[in-house]
Amino acid sequence: MTNGRQELRQAFRRFEREVPPWLGGGLRWLRHPRSRWIRLPVGLLLMLGGVFSILPGLGIWMLPLGLLLLAGDVPVLRKPMARFTVWSADKWAGLRGRLRRRG
Repeated sequence: MTNGRQELRQAFRRFEREVPPWLGGGLRWLRHPRSRWIRLPVGLLLMLGGVFSILPGLGIWMLPLGLLLLAGDVPVLRKPMARFTVWSADKWAGLRGRLRRRG
């Protein structure tokens, strides 16, 4: 696997372990090659929602999730999004650990 495809696959697996099971299952379904024509518009809509994050119900969290979905189909995004996903999952796990120790 070239162009960061393997890194992206590992990053998706890591991300899917960190999110609730229903969201992880949805992401697994969206990653499947047959879901490409759904994944692309969903990724673009999430990115658009992230841009308009000042509106109620939308948030900046939508932008990286949209980029992550598009990274499977856009080779130039694969390595950077894989690295960002692993980095953010590490930060999230560290924060969650600190919060557990406090409480």
